[in-house]
Amino acid sequence: MKENNEASRRGFLKKLATTAAAATVGSNLIAAENIGSFHYLKQQYNRIGANDQVNIALIGAGGMGTSDTQTALQVPGVKLVAVCDLYDGRLADAKKKWGADIFTTKIYKEILNRKDVDAVIIATPDHWHQQISVDAMHAGKHVYCEKPMVHSVMEGPAVIKAQQETGKVFQVGSQGVSSLGNEKAKELLKSGAIGELNYAEGFWARRGAVEVWQYPIPDDASTQTVDWETYVSNTQKRPFDSKRFFRWRNYTDYGTGMAGDLFVHLFSSLHFITGSMGPNKIYASGGLRYWNDGREVPDVLLGTFDYAKAAAHPAFNLSLRCNFVDGTSGTTYLKLVGSEGSMDITWDSVTLKRNKTIDNTDPFYIEKMKAMGQTTSGRKMMLPPEQITYDAEKGYLGGPYDHMNNFINAIRTNGKVAEDAIFGYRAAAPALLCNDSYFKNAPMFWDPEKMKMIKA
Repeated sequence: MKENNEASRRGFLKKLATTAAAATVGSNLIAAENIGSFHYLKQQYNRIGANDQVNIALIGAGGMGTSDTQTALQVPGVKLVAVCDLYDGRLADAKKKWGADIFTTKIYKEILNRKDVDAVIIATPDHWHQQISVDAMHAGKHVYCEKPMVHSVMEGPAVIKAQQETGKVFQVGSQGVSSLGNEKAKELLKSGAIGELNYAEGFWARRGAVEVWQYPIPDDASTQTVDWETYVSNTQKRPFDSKRFFRWRNYTDYGTGMAGDLFVHLFSSLHFITGSMGPNKIYASGGLRYWNDGREVPDVLLGTFDYAKAAAHPAFNLSLRCNFVDGTSGTTYLKLVGSEGSMDITWDSVTLKRNKTIDNTDPFYIEKMKAMGQTTSGRKMMLPPEQITYDAEKGYLGGPYDHMNNFINAIRTNGKVAEDAIFGYRAAAPALLCNDSYFKNAPMFWDPEKMKMIKA
């Protein structure tokens, strides 16, 4: 391992002397144009033919579903033909946004029965992801499913099986996975830019009401405008509760808390960059410190994860934190730390920092040390790290666009996506087990290769 890393490190240092670096990923080209200590990342996209139209339908027209659809419609040759949601107001809004001629319904199987639908975007609350994904693929539809792929660890195998049986394109919507930042970080890590990986971390700070899931509730919310019976039909039956419908992320019957909403993004990016299958030990702690609004999930969550040595990487540790009581500390999307440096990674940029040393054998330095009554130990001295920044060029369409474009292109070419069902499950599982650890107050053990729980 060390010999390979040393050769990789030398290769990286050699590359630093050049003025450009490029790596091909899927259908896109990522290049770094070197200007001093700044590099500009570029993305190029394939052109489409006149017969390459892809008709999509949206199932779950809330904030995330609307955003995903707007992104999909930016991809040339994509047309929205149908929308499904359980709330009348969203169906009315869909016609206003995308045209009175689109088909709308509260019954998702009516979408799956339509012959003019090639692919569906599933952006429902988490507790419906598995069932609709499986039904959609068996109905012959390609699927873009929002993260996390499933609501519980037990649901993952069914989605993987459906994708394998049907051969349909299935992409999980951790939008940053296909971004320029992730692609460049993957290249840099492989090149030995930070030496041998030993630690990674990520952090979010939020305080605004919408950011912490106190989503607005429409004035007309009622059983007349919301199909509540369908909403709770696959979970515990309860009387109508507008908070549980419109602020579903706060409740364990429907959402997956901070870990499922935010940690899963970092697992997805980390696994893409490192080639990892996931951690083998998960432990979480936290609490409900501020938002005492009836929610069932914490507003401060800390997760620690042990990654064992694998063919793709050395053993390392991951620390993830989320604080919904703090609006001042900003966000660290992902930091990777190695034996020779570190990388701060976002969807649009990578900042590489490398340790530098100075040789203590200079005669003048030795004499100065003697004059001061000190002797040299032969050790090298730490200097401030050198820093190189890779930024997306102006006009970059962003990670969400790249991820959706990856999905649409795979449909057109019968190609592969960045985040299929197996990848998506391996990213979702540690996030979901993080929740299990929090509620059980115990570590959780996972076999990331076999994708199975392990008894302690």
